[in-house]
Amino acid sequence: QVQLVESGGGLVQAGGSLRLSCAASGRTFSIYAMGWFRQAPGKEREFVASILWTGGTTYYADSHYADSVKGRFIISRDNAKNTMYLQMNSLKPEDTAVYYCAASKTRLGRLISQYDYWGQGTQVTVSS
Repeated sequence: QVQLVESGGGLVQAGGSLRLSCAASGRTFSIYAMGWFRQAPGKEREFVASILWTGGTTYYADSHYADSVKGRFIISRDNAKNTMYLQMNSLKPEDTAVYYCAASKTRLGRLISQYDYWGQGTQVTVSS
């Protein structure tokens, strides 16, 4: 099993920045890729970004982004700390959601079904 714990959410004004963290524990050697998803009130959970977990200590390549966050959000990881990050810049009110981190044993993907483990989520609220 892999346990995931998100942190770093909060309230920020439009145009501001936040950095989310996702700490992984347990059988982290089984992780192939990790991702961030979000769910706004009344909406379905959606893909935000994903990154390959293996290969080096700190790695920015082999990552993918939803069009809505491309150029504003940066996903990264630090394997030495077993932690994934999401740097969110130029935040908009439409970024308001609960943000979830997820881990996949087999895929670097955008689909919820491709992820095996999930955190509990952290709230991000962007005021206008």
